[in-house]
Amino acid sequence: MIDPFTLARRRFLHHTARLAVATAVPALAAPAALASVPDARALAMVNTHTHEKIDLVYANGERYVPEALGWLNHFLRDHYTGDIGVIDPQVFDLLHRVQQVLGSQGSFEVISGYRCPATNSYLRQTRSGGVAKHSLHMEGRAIDVRLPGVPLADLHEAALSLRAGGVGFYPREQFVHIDTGRVRNW
Repeated sequence: MIDPFTLARRRFLHHTARLAVATAVPALAAPAALASVPDARALAMVNTHTHEKIDLVYANGERYVPEALGWLNHFLRDHYTGDIGVIDPQVFDLLHRVQQVLGSQGSFEVISGYRCPATNSYLRQTRSGGVAKHSLHMEGRAIDVRLPGVPLADLHEAALSLRAGGVGFYPREQFVHIDTGRVRNW
């Protein structure tokens, strides 16, 4: 059970973050202008818990855009606590490559990005399974997503075809787990 102080803090952080993202999105216009560059890599996502949206160019060729990575770290923060982790940029590359395989340009719906250790422990205790004790979410190396308009099985197969990390299939919960750990699937 979450105490009232934590709940109030979460609401405050949620509203503050929404305001920050809403006012800062115009600042992403410069990186977004890179979209016309041939080697630019972009992502669009919707957070299913905070209802925030992000659409930006995060890399150009071999160079990541630091400002974009910062916004993505914030966007994928632990929605329970507001803690912000550092997301492995290869997670974004995997998502980008999955979209290429699928021929999709839609927005990923994010179920879970970064998870602080306390949240991970809480979820392990309150869920009937599926939360690893040493989850790569805590290292910023995992993300749980779905892609509207794309059958979940197709998303799963596209991620598996990359052979670039772990891929978990959760049809009942309606998401696919993708991580930058060793190649494995479940």
